[in-house]
Amino acid sequence: MSLGRREQFFVVITTFNRADYLAELLSSVAALDPAPHGVVVVNNASTDGTASVIEEARARFAALPAPIPLVHHLLAENSGGAGGFSAGVERALAEGAQWMWLMDDDVTAVPGAIGAFGPWMERYDALVGRRYDAAGEPFYWQNNFSSFLGFPLPVRGDVFKDSNEFATNAGCFEGMLLHRDAVAEVGLPDPRFFLTWDDTVYGWLISLRRPVVYVNEFVLHKARAQRSIDLGIRHLNDSSDLGRYYVMRNRGLVAQYLRANGRFNRVGFALGTVLTAAKEVLRLLAVEKSPKGAGRLLAGWRESRRIMAATDFEPMPALDLAPGRDGGAA
Repeated sequence: MSLGRREQFFVVITTFNRADYLAELLSSVAALDPAPHGVVVVNNASTDGTASVIEEARARFAALPAPIPLVHHLLAENSGGAGGFSAGVERALAEGAQWMWLMDDDVTAVPGAIGAFGPWMERYDALVGRRYDAAGEPFYWQNNFSSFLGFPLPVRGDVFKDSNEFATNAGCFEGMLLHRDAVAEVGLPDPRFFLTWDDTVYGWLISLRRPVVYVNEFVLHKARAQRSIDLGIRHLNDSSDLGRYYVMRNRGLVAQYLRANGRFNRVGFALGTVLTAAKEVLRLLAVEKSPKGAGRLLAGWRESRRIMAATDFEPMPALDLAPGRDGGAA
């Protein structure tokens, strides 16, 4: 890969107890051409064979004709996806990253993905690429975050009909690519989310300051098959009791970030919370075929009220990053 704007490209992976999926992902990262300049794997205190998978990959990466440094960043406790990406971005920056490609452990990388991102890396600092689902079909993701509702609204139709780029204002940590300049302005991803809403809000925060662009390049495959239904304007996947709790609980954090940026509307946000709950109930009934889990939605909503009532909330602070070449890594 050429130097300058595209140098110091790091892959940042967050993993928890999915050693088999992680092994597949790391094998796909090893096959990337062009290759990344470094890889950071945040191990969220996994209790399976994850550590061995990471160490085996580190040895394999070191033996490549052009060795790729792999950092095993082990956390003392499971901090969720949000905490993992926060720690991973922080570690990648400390390692000198200029670009950070964020992904969960249950995907694999398309071999030419880094090169596919290249033309947009010259112009933008926050990118989201396309994904294939586990069956090899295009995975539907095209959202715009409504600050009135505090809710991401799916965009109908083919957003790439007239252009290979689509301006969005939401993020997705399953494949979002970030330049250090974008991270510096908004700070690290907020670990208080633990799970869900963290990437949506992070993309929105960046979009208030610079463009966030969804590009017509397939860069990832989803490796883990999920039950889902096609609603026409989006796919609705299965979830878990933990996911149900946090999708409602984190409404409180979404509200706090809207307030901090002067965008909170009480009536609109209440409607957005109803929409969130309705989506989760539909997920239970239509995808998971069971009302079990509704209690976790209620528990999360109650906790969101406590978070919304807090008067001492502070957003994640901006970072003071010394610029390097072309405004990139030193």
